Amino acid sequence: MQIFDVWKIRENFPILKKTMNGRPLVYLDSAATTQKPQVVIDMIRRFYEEFYATVYRSTYALATQATELYNVVREKTRKFINASTEEEVIFTRGTTESINLVAHSFGKTFIAQGDEIIISEMEHHSNIVPWQLLCKENGAQLRTIPIDDRGELRLDLFSQMLNEKTKLVSLAHVTNVTGTINPIKFVIQKAHHYGAKVLIDGAQAASHIPIDVQDLDTDFYAFSGHKMYGPMGIGILYGKKELLEAMPPFMGGGDMIDEVSLDHSTFQAAPFKFEAGTPPVAEVLGLGVAIDYIESIGKGAIGAWQDELLRHATEKLLEFNGVRLIGTAAKKTSILSFILEDLHPLDLGTLLSLKGIAVRTGHLCAQPTLRRFGAHTLTRLSLGLYNTYEEIDLCLHAIKEAATFLQPKLTH
Repeated sequence: MQIFDVWKIRENFPILKKTMNGRPLVYLDSAATTQKPQVVIDMIRRFYEEFYATVYRSTYALATQATELYNVVREKTRKFINASTEEEVIFTRGTTESINLVAHSFGKTFIAQGDEIIISEMEHHSNIVPWQLLCKENGAQLRTIPIDDRGELRLDLFSQMLNEKTKLVSLAHVTNVTGTINPIKFVIQKAHHYGAKVLIDGAQAASHIPIDVQDLDTDFYAFSGHKMYGPMGIGILYGKKELLEAMPPFMGGGDMIDEVSLDHSTFQAAPFKFEAGTPPVAEVLGLGVAIDYIESIGKGAIGAWQDELLRHATEKLLEFNGVRLIGTAAKKTSILSFILEDLHPLDLGTLLSLKGIAVRTGHLCAQPTLRRFGAHTLTRLSLGLYNTYEEIDLCLHAIKEAATFLQPKLTH
């Protein structure tokens, strides 16, 4: 059994050697975006230095090499999520574009006036706004699964919401505010009983939770490279082959076509039908290396380490007077959101930054979730595979110092 050596892992991430305001960087914002190991950075640089060319369009040596490497990543991604074929793996710019692709292409084709779409109260704005726009355009109704005080779905109410009008359920695998791990397999089974399709937003899950889209039987699954130690600007949409074949293109342009005349065009099959324009080759290659990196360590080991860090951080934070945790689900991942009484998160985040500590403050692109808990803004610590107990202790000590400075009554 491979031992999880966090200090050895940290050596793979050059940015962690950086100092901020004369102090070592403590990066606790991996739910927003993860830092990149040197092997990912090296692949992106190598592409531009050694075999830069566009893909699928030319037969000269550079283009052929780039195309071969690019195609390897699609197959690597297929295995990473256990899709049945490469045709079910679409490269996008990120989770947001993946969700918008489904809203535009599937939604406008198969969802009509009077139909219903179900999301939850804990969704990121990227899994709310596209469905609002669709419903405004076609007259469908958007319904919302409530969450309880722990940040868990009210599954009893969800079951009552489902009916023959339900055409789509779109739900986060892991939420970015509370860290709740949703029972997505149960949700998928329930939705399919009524003939509804399901999209899972896997942005917060892909780096450390095993994903098997065939076992889940999900219709769509979306995630982003930059939240799993890969580059920004690259995402994945998995879709069942029969659905992708029935859906029209999301955008028109180069390379997604079969034949074009001035009055008519025909299109390639999926996935190319949904990948108009020059693809982000460097980002795709970087994603492939990120997948290799995650698999070399193992999602089980990554998840277990982050769970240990979360337990440690939670125990230490609860020692503070006036602290309120947002999200105490029985099953959650390494996200710790909180509010300190009479202490504004922006002030806290600013003081922590002066000590080289990076945390997220604000509404976290999830305003409905915060309103559910009676908050407008909060502070979030989110942990990656490179974080340590020492960093958490340093951060919490700095929080105590900031609280003492700003509101002396908050600490023991």
